[in-house]
Amino acid sequence: MELLGSPLRTPYTQPRSTPTKFLPPIPTASSLQNRFPPSPLPNSFSSPWMPRVTKPTLGPAPRSSQRLTPREALPPISHQTALSTRYTPGDWYRSNLSNYKRSETARHTAECLTADSSRLIQDKYQQTRKTQAESTKNLGQRVNDIMFWKSELRCEHDKMVEETNALTGMKERLERALANTEAPLQVTQECLLLREKRMGIDLVCDDVEKQLFVELDIIRSCQERMRRHLEQAEAQLASNRLAQHDVERDLANKQAAHRIDEQCQQLRNTSTGISYFRGVERVDATISVPESWANFTDKNILRSQSERAASAKLRDSIENLLVLTDKQMQHQFNCVNLAFTQRIAEMADAKRKIQAQLSKTLQEMFHLERSIEAIQKAIRDKGFPLKVAQTRLDKRIRRPKMELCRDPAQLRLVSEVCEINETIQSLQQRLRDSEDVLQRLVHNKSALEHELVVKSTSLFIDQEKCLAMRKTFPSTGRLLGYV
Repeated sequence: MELLGSPLRTPYTQPRSTPTKFLPPIPTASSLQNRFPPSPLPNSFSSPWMPRVTKPTLGPAPRSSQRLTPREALPPISHQTALSTRYTPGDWYRSNLSNYKRSETARHTAECLTADSSRLIQDKYQQTRKTQAESTKNLGQRVNDIMFWKSELRCEHDKMVEETNALTGMKERLERALANTEAPLQVTQECLLLREKRMGIDLVCDDVEKQLFVELDIIRSCQERMRRHLEQAEAQLASNRLAQHDVERDLANKQAAHRIDEQCQQLRNTSTGISYFRGVERVDATISVPESWANFTDKNILRSQSERAASAKLRDSIENLLVLTDKQMQHQFNCVNLAFTQRIAEMADAKRKIQAQLSKTLQEMFHLERSIEAIQKAIRDKGFPLKVAQTRLDKRIRRPKMELCRDPAQLRLVSEVCEINETIQSLQQRLRDSEDVLQRLVHNKSALEHELVVKSTSLFIDQEKCLAMRKTFPSTGRLLGYV
């Protein structure tokens, strides 16, 4: 157990087992503790081999010592001499041996360090030369890699420019073809609008109208596909330009990197322009590794190739669309004209039949009017007999009392009045029927006359208006976009 107030050990001394094994005993130390309290030594006076003892300090004497005699108050001289004796001869010899060993160890360490330093200088010189040679070799390989990717990028750039120009030309053809479909579309719409001016029953969804609507749908469908392909062409051109821009930017970066790395490869220890750049090795401005660097350029080339393939496919699709559009529109144009011809023949035949029906109706109306006049005369003739019978019944009602007899004369007069009324009612019913038939004939006559006007109007619209507009149609060259 260490004594209170002992100094701290330094890190280069070995720990001792206990300090009591080599310290000399001080028999009078316990007798002085009552008068001189212990205090720790300052750290500046301590050493690793110094014995850890307490040093009494002189202070003011307690009050009880003031009453003592001078002989009793001060310790004897022999006690002070024993107190100041701190080391033994063994401690002195051990201290010298420790100094010798430390000196020998330091010299041996210095000799080893000098030899190691010489070897280190030579090794580092060779290592520096080897590292510089490897760096130069790596820079050369890097320059070769950059040159390879530069050639690949240039080749891809030229192909992309050629494909972009071809797609631009196809887009212009498509725009011209789309503009040339406007005239057939206007003709079809004009035919439909003119046929809307037909009257009555002729405003029918016949085969001509169906074919016109089919033609309208075909033209609009072709235009819609053309517009959609135009949008795709514009988007593809934008993608081509973006891919081309990426290739050009990558190519420009490769050219700059090739110039820089080539300059770095040619630098030597005797080159001019070299200098110290403190801390540059700690600046990590890299954003890629060789794998990601190569993958970046490879992705740009693959993307450009993919866009070129998509552009070529789109050009083929546009070419097929133009051919299909020309074929469909030419075929439907002929179908509409054939439907017009057939419809005009049908309406001409219907017009002739209506004229024949109108002639027969007029003749039947004449006969029915004569019949109505005869029925009206018969009804007027029944009025006088009815007046006679009703007058007789009225007079017989005035007979007195028991003379009001229901005799055969009374019964017959009643039946006569009923018979005449029934006859008049039947004649009036026949008159109403005849008048109704006459009205129907008149209405039918008006309908036939109206139908005759309708058929004439329809024939004029289809034959004189529509077919006259459909005599011309865009040529194949126009629909294919060459003109």
